[in-house]
Amino acid sequence: MKKEICYSDLPLITNDVFENMNKLIAMDADKVELLMDGDKWDEMERLFADFAPKLKALPVGYTVHPPAWDTNLTSENQAIREASFSEYKKAIEFASMIEADHVVIHPGFCFSPVFNKELAKERAIVSIQRLAEVAKPLNVKLVIENVGYNGSSLFTQEEFTRFLDSFDETVGYLIDVGHAHLNHWDIPKLIRETKGRLLALHLHDNNGEADEHLPIGEGTIQWEGIFSAMKEVPDHCQLILEYAPKTSLEKLRDGKELLLKEVLQQKVE
Repeated sequence: MKKEICYSDLPLITNDVFENMNKLIAMDADKVELLMDGDKWDEMERLFADFAPKLKALPVGYTVHPPAWDTNLTSENQAIREASFSEYKKAIEFASMIEADHVVIHPGFCFSPVFNKELAKERAIVSIQRLAEVAKPLNVKLVIENVGYNGSSLFTQEEFTRFLDSFDETVGYLIDVGHAHLNHWDIPKLIRETKGRLLALHLHDNNGEADEHLPIGEGTIQWEGIFSAMKEVPDHCQLILEYAPKTSLEKLRDGKELLLKEVLQQKVE
């Protein structure tokens, strides 16, 4: 049986959710990561009861990515912290309704050196603990993503690999390869050091200066060592192609075939 490969719907963001699903299924998506940004996700609570059965009827599985733009669990503004928590909580509840594999959690950002990163880390811990309390009875996994670059990341590589030490099995890691590259992290080492709690990888490329979300092989990331490390991750670790808005969907299919061949060593039909 072939490993299932997940496509983020980021290339189609702001378009109709179900039209997006049909297009991704046509490109051989096994699973879809639903990014809950844009006007089509306005009034979330009203949409969930209608969306959930329709999504479950489609021949794919799901992961869920709460709104990524304008949210920050460690914002210096309390109102933004509270609103971000509320949106993440809604995403967890929706993930339970559609039996999604996990919900992506951005632990937060520190956008200015004026602010205290240690305080931001403390806020992140408290928020994630609260979200885990929501997720656990719903049987939803949370995956903590390495986010931020050009100084906005809360963590060094070493700090990130230790961050989950105080959390239970409800919470795991998501390594975003593109973000790690922008921060000059040792990506194969990162994968190997977190593989015991690694639940997902966001796979995309860039040229080392901006978060371009290019298809694999179109930037400066050295993939050979990463592919080698990926062969060691648990079978339940979800591989997610997260390409930029307006990327040709054929690139997703190409990426899936590359992963099947180079990482999973499965024959591409």
